[in-house]
Amino acid sequence: MNVNLDPALLEIIVCPACRADLDVVGEELVCRGCGLAYPVRDDIPVLLVDEARKPS
Repeated sequence: MNVNLDPALLEIIVCPACRADLDVVGEELVCRGCGLAYPVRDDIPVLLVDEARKPS
């Protein structure tokens, strides 16, 4: 299952923790800087640091 996000939205949103760009990986948005993985629920990115999965 892939996320359905507007490409224009992906161009403007950044990681709330470090302000780096985000990449779509599966059903998550993964930060290029710190590596936090933010969930996407019902095609809505949940950009809360407390909800992010920490890199392993």
